Amino acid sequence: MKSVTVKDLVERFSLEVLAGQSELHRPITKTKAHRPGLEFVGYFDFFPQAHVQLLGRKEITYLHKLSENERNLHIGNIVKYHPPCFVVTRSQEGLKYLKKYCEEERIPLLRTSAPTSKFQDLVDLYLSKSLAEEIAIHGVCVNVSGIGILLRGKSGVGKSETAHTLIRRGHRLVADDIVVLKKISPETLLGTHNGKTKEFLALRSIGLINVSRLYGRKAFQDETRIVLDIELTKWQENALNNDLELEPRFTEYMDIQVPHIEIQLQPGRDVAGLVEAAANNWYLRQQGYRAAEDFMQRLMNNSND
Repeated sequence: MKSVTVKDLVERFSLEVLAGQSELHRPITKTKAHRPGLEFVGYFDFFPQAHVQLLGRKEITYLHKLSENERNLHIGNIVKYHPPCFVVTRSQEGLKYLKKYCEEERIPLLRTSAPTSKFQDLVDLYLSKSLAEEIAIHGVCVNVSGIGILLRGKSGVGKSETAHTLIRRGHRLVADDIVVLKKISPETLLGTHNGKTKEFLALRSIGLINVSRLYGRKAFQDETRIVLDIELTKWQENALNNDLELEPRFTEYMDIQVPHIEIQLQPGRDVAGLVEAAANNWYLRQQGYRAAEDFMQRLMNNSND
């Protein structure tokens, strides 16, 4: 099971450590932060104890209003489940009782100045990406006009060269050679690099280039949502399907189906232009427009005249 540590959380969000300094190695394995509410009044059925526990103004204000005995009871009931950590937002003060229990139970108590809802969104996003199921595939990942595309094909077919042409036209590289795919949700696939190849593109006869240094920071993007899978293949005579609208095909990654297109290569063919056309056509389909339907409707209208 994938995990991050409380220390990773502290470093990522510059959190202040109020208690449990020696326990920052504790693992976090769940993606959503939890705000204990019902738990403070004694209801612990379905308590997500393995999640980061977030204490905002509402929770802390409630605890401040309790008597010492009530406060000790309610906090004591929660800390005995040993969640990975507590995070107090908005730089709230008066936390001696929390520090006491967290020190006794060896649970990190952290604090941030960020508003609760904003911090929860950031933590949830960070954890969902860090803990997501992932695989690595051979290919190139690009962002074309805001649309994430996987370019696949056999070694030497021209994936990196196509990506280079797209970059020169103002689009962005995400990853070359090794593309890391992360399943963020049952419908969302994120493409990114493995860290080592960040910003690098390998071109045959040229070698490695750093696209950010060569073409500016806008030439690179750290990650993108994958919505198209394009396979570059060698030209085959009489193999192209020239129907007005091709049958939809999909490639499956971690149970997520991604629309699949095959582009056959031939000297003089503008492959980068075809990739741009595929991206723009996908976008129009999301808006409800299909060129083949529009064309057939025109034919019908003309035949009725």
